[in-house]
Amino acid sequence: MSHTLALRPLSALAIILAGGALLAAPVLAAEEEAQAQERIEQASERAETQQDDAQANEAEDGAGEEDESEEDEDVTGVEADHAGHTEHIIEPEEDEHADNPAVQAYREIAERMHAEMQTEYNGDPDVDFARGMIAHHQGAIDMANVVLTHGENEAIHDLAREIIEAQEDEIAFLRDWLAQHGYDEAE
Repeated sequence: MSHTLALRPLSALAIILAGGALLAAPVLAAEEEAQAQERIEQASERAETQQDDAQANEAEDGAGEEDESEEDEDVTGVEADHAGHTEHIIEPEEDEHADNPAVQAYREIAERMHAEMQTEYNGDPDVDFARGMIAHHQGAIDMANVVLTHGENEAIHDLAREIIEAQEDEIAFLRDWLAQHGYDEAE
């Protein structure tokens, strides 16, 4: 008797993509860290230049106050992106979806998920990965629940239910793994 694994095409694709993402994660994390360090160094250089310019401008009766404020915005933006990891959250100029409960829910989920993923790293890549992925998977579950509440497409609902089931299993595995290795979910 032959046993075959019956997977829905989307489930198989999700498994393949997740595996690829796991393989690429260390490379992408190293690249992101290098880019963040470069942005920090550039911000520091701009801040030093800004201080030098401000001192020179004071001698010229404040002639460069407008340029100084523009540079302040650049430094603040870089620091905010690095510190809050906010480059993933896109907020429109005008909140054209302020009255859309699904959009508001997605925004809240993304904000919470990114904040929770910024755990206190302990330096053990396995532990840091497990802790970050718990928050990431919980975000996926929360998003799936939003589409089940507000969405209308049955194919998307089917996928959302599959995502919930798969992510709950992975969260359970990660929590068990952390506990078996003597770690709390968060420190």
